[in-house]
Amino acid sequence: MTDAPHSGRFDGREHRLPLRVYYEDTDFTGVVYHAGYLRFFERGRSEFLRTAGIEHAALLAVEAPLAFVVTRMEIDFVQPAMIDDALTVGTTYDAIKGPRIFISQSIRRQGALLTRATVVVACIGLDRRPKKPPAFLVERLSPFLEPRPEIAPP
Repeated sequence: MTDAPHSGRFDGREHRLPLRVYYEDTDFTGVVYHAGYLRFFERGRSEFLRTAGIEHAALLAVEAPLAFVVTRMEIDFVQPAMIDDALTVGTTYDAIKGPRIFISQSIRRQGALLTRATVVVACIGLDRRPKKPPAFLVERLSPFLEPRPEIAPP
């Protein structure tokens, strides 16, 4: 047995993070409070990066430090999660365009969709201004991005 935290695993392009619903995640009826899903999605995005070999602390330690901010999030609540549920947070990093990274996420219980989100994060410097992700970050993420369609020459 190991005491190391579990960071999930990749299944193709999707990172899957198992987690459990605790009392602190719910309202008085045992249903996950709507803001709790934001924390679950954040954990999924962070553990995706960690499993891909990118740590937030390392991004702050480079010559031109970098961080992420969520600029857009759209959430569909399909079914509620309940106290003690074993959930899986699915995360795919879909595309990088300029400073923006486009992400798709889902939360499932035994395969059944509970919640899905589309997320846009922006890379920023310590001056809080948008900046393109550095080459090492793009390189680490590129195997997980949606393949661009090949355009046949005319």
